[in-house]
Amino acid sequence: MTKRSPADPPPVAIGRESLDSAAAGRTVEARASIPDGFLDTLRARFGDALHLGEAVRLQHGSSEVHFAPVLPDAVVFARSADDVVDLVKICSAMNVPVVPFGAGTSVEGNFLPVRGGVSVDLSEMNQILEIRPNDFDCTVQAGVRREQLNEDLRSAGLFFPIDPGANATLGGMASTRASGTTAVRYGTMREAVVALKVVTPQGKVIETASRAPKSAAGYDLTRMYIGSEGTLGIITEVTLRLHPIPETISSAVCSFETLDGAIETVTQSIQMGVPLARIEFLDDLQMRAVNRLSKLDYPELNTLFLEFHGSPSGVKEQIAIVNALASENGGGSFAWSNLPEERSKLWRARHEAYYAAMQLRPGSVGFATDVCVPISRLSECISETKIDLLTATMPATILGHVGDGNFHVVFVMDPDSHAEREEVERLNKRMVARALAMNGTCAGEHGIGLGKQDSLVAEFGEDAVDIMRAVKRAIDPKNLFNPGKIFSL
Repeated sequence: MTKRSPADPPPVAIGRESLDSAAAGRTVEARASIPDGFLDTLRARFGDALHLGEAVRLQHGSSEVHFAPVLPDAVVFARSADDVVDLVKICSAMNVPVVPFGAGTSVEGNFLPVRGGVSVDLSEMNQILEIRPNDFDCTVQAGVRREQLNEDLRSAGLFFPIDPGANATLGGMASTRASGTTAVRYGTMREAVVALKVVTPQGKVIETASRAPKSAAGYDLTRMYIGSEGTLGIITEVTLRLHPIPETISSAVCSFETLDGAIETVTQSIQMGVPLARIEFLDDLQMRAVNRLSKLDYPELNTLFLEFHGSPSGVKEQIAIVNALASENGGGSFAWSNLPEERSKLWRARHEAYYAAMQLRPGSVGFATDVCVPISRLSECISETKIDLLTATMPATILGHVGDGNFHVVFVMDPDSHAEREEVERLNKRMVARALAMNGTCAGEHGIGLGKQDSLVAEFGEDAVDIMRAVKRAIDPKNLFNPGKIFSL
C-alpha cells in the first residue's frame, strides 16, 4: 500500500455511508465533518505523532471479526496524559469525535470510529510507573500490556491474574470491563482495578479513587468508568491489585463423552467450594480445530481445561476432588501439564481457539459472541445452544470460562453471504434471549459496543438505559467521546 506523509489529505474512508449490518435496526450515526484547519492544528501540536495514511487509519478502523471497517479521519499516537488532554481540547473546540484505541482486540466493534474523527492510540503510553509489593498493587500507564506487566512483576513474586486471552492493554481492559480464563478465582477488571486517572470530555484530568483498601467516599467513579468503553472518559493510568505467584500451579485436560458431563463437573466443583484458578470448556468441534492448528492430539470430545493454584497439599486436594467428580460424570483420565513450558503450550492452544475455528473454513470471518448465566443454569443454557448450533449451515464452536457461567460461540461465517449473516444474527438473538430468560446477561465480557445495543435494552429495559444515556449526556454533552457505542442517543 502506498505510504502517505502526514501532509497528504486523508483518502476516502471505508464505511462512510453505513455501518455493518449487525447494527441494523438502530440509529446509524452520521459521520462528523472535519472543520477547515483542524488537521493543520493537529499537525502543529503533534507533529510526527499524527498519521493520516490509509494503512494506519485502516488498522485503527478494522476489527478481526465481522464488522465492516470504518476509518478515522486521523490517528494520533499519544505519548503522555498531556497529549491526551491537548487532543481532547482541540477536538472539543472543533466538535470532532475522539475514540480511544489500545490493542484493537475487542470483538463488538467497541473501538470503531463510526462518526469518524480522531482515533487516539494509547499504546505508546506503556510505562509501568510504580510497583508496590508491600501493598500488592501497582500503577501503570494505559498502554501497558498485561504480558509486559507480568514480566516485570515476576522478580517481585507477584502477578496480575486477569487473562482475556489476547495481550490487551490494561487501559483497554478496564474500558471494556474485561475478564477471561482466571475470573472464576480472581474476578474481573471490576475487582482488579483500584483507581483510574481519566481525561474528561472537557479536557480535565481526574483521579477516581485513592489506594485505600476500601472507601465509602461519594459515588464510585472507578466502577462508572470501568466498562464505559471510552464513552465517558479516556483512561490514561490504571492502579491494579496484584497477587502472589502461587507456590504450586498444575494444569490438566479432561475429555467427556457428553456435554452435560463436562458442565456438571464444573457446576459441582464450584458448589463444593473448590478454588479453581481456571476451568475452560471447549466443545468437540472446537477441540478438532484446536488440535489441527496447535498440532495436538487430544480426543475430539467435549473437553475441560483446568488449572489449580495453591500450596502443594492444597492443590493435591483440589485435584482429587475434581478428578472424582469428573469420573462420576463420564470424564476420561486427566492429561497433566506441570512444567511451565507445558502449561504455556496448553493455554496458548486455548487462547488461539478463535483462530483455530477460522481454519475450519478458510476465507471465513468470525462472528464471536458471548453470554453469562447463573452457574446453576449453565448446563441447560449451553445444551440448548448446542442444539441450535447443530442446525446451523456453517461451523459454530462453543468455548468459554464456564467456571463463572460465561461461554462464547464463534460462528465461522462466509463474509459475502447475506443469508449466513441473517442466520447467525437469528441464532445469536436466540442465545441472548435464552440467557436473559435465565436471569443472565447479554455480554459476559465482550461489552456492548455496536453489536449488542438492542440486547442491552432487552436486558435492562428502556428506563434503565435512559439513565445510562442521562449520565452520558451530563458528562459528554457534545457526544464526542466514542459516539454511537453502547446505546444510541
